[in-house]
Amino acid sequence: MERVPAGYVGVVYNFSGGISDQVLTQGWHFVSPTKKVTTYSVGIEQSYLTSEDKGDSPKDESFSTPTSDGKSLTVDLEFSYKFDPDRITKTFTMFKVQSGETVKNTFIKPKMRAWTQEVTAKFPVTDVFGDKRQELNEALDVYMKQKFEPYGIIIDTANFTNIVTDSETSAAIQRKVTAQQELELANIEAKTAKVQADKDKEVALIAAEQEKEKATIEAEQKKIQAEGEAEATRIKAEAEAEANKKIAESLTPELIEKQKIEKWSGEVPQVQGSNTPIVSIGE
Repeated sequence: MERVPAGYVGVVYNFSGGISDQVLTQGWHFVSPTKKVTTYSVGIEQSYLTSEDKGDSPKDESFSTPTSDGKSLTVDLEFSYKFDPDRITKTFTMFKVQSGETVKNTFIKPKMRAWTQEVTAKFPVTDVFGDKRQELNEALDVYMKQKFEPYGIIIDTANFTNIVTDSETSAAIQRKVTAQQELELANIEAKTAKVQADKDKEVALIAAEQEKEKATIEAEQKKIQAEGEAEATRIKAEAEAEANKKIAESLTPELIEKQKIEKWSGEVPQVQGSNTPIVSIGE
């Protein structure tokens, strides 16, 4: 009896006839003593290459990998994988009847190290510790999927969990990051100052426009007032002229003479001297 665990399939190898086309699924199976069952995981398995005791990485399995500018990185890696159930017999043949666990330890993990180096070698160290970290992780994931696929191994995810470099390089990177941050801060402050200046300018323009509009209104009001006063003066003058005209027209010589008589007090002017003329009062 052979038991195939959940999430696994079993490939049957006959010592006399080679590989059986029949793949055993989960459960107990009757198997001849002349046959051997090798199991492979077809469910997602998690694996680690880390500096700490984690999962299937009981010792320091972190490793060094280069950058495009010649720096060295020490990385921790984790990945998840499974064997393609539709190609499991070909995988079994390719790896010469090795078990899935053996394939992981002797092929998958070593290739993870080697192919990781091919990925990081395309990135400068400043990008690794800068804004390209996510891009690096995505490049690793895509590359591993492509490289393992021909072997019937499906990589579900692959990513860096820790990346460190030597202290000298770290210090240089920090100086660059600090300088970049200072530059960005200066740019932000300059943009803020410009925004404030533009705002002040806009406020000044609005105030000037308001003052101009106010002055225009006041000038218009004064103009209207002056025109009103001038019109009133004109009307008054015309009225006075008309009145004077009517008065002048009403003053006939007879009326003037009558007014003189009405205003005379009845006294004759006293005269002295022989040359004083005699005033005629009228007939």
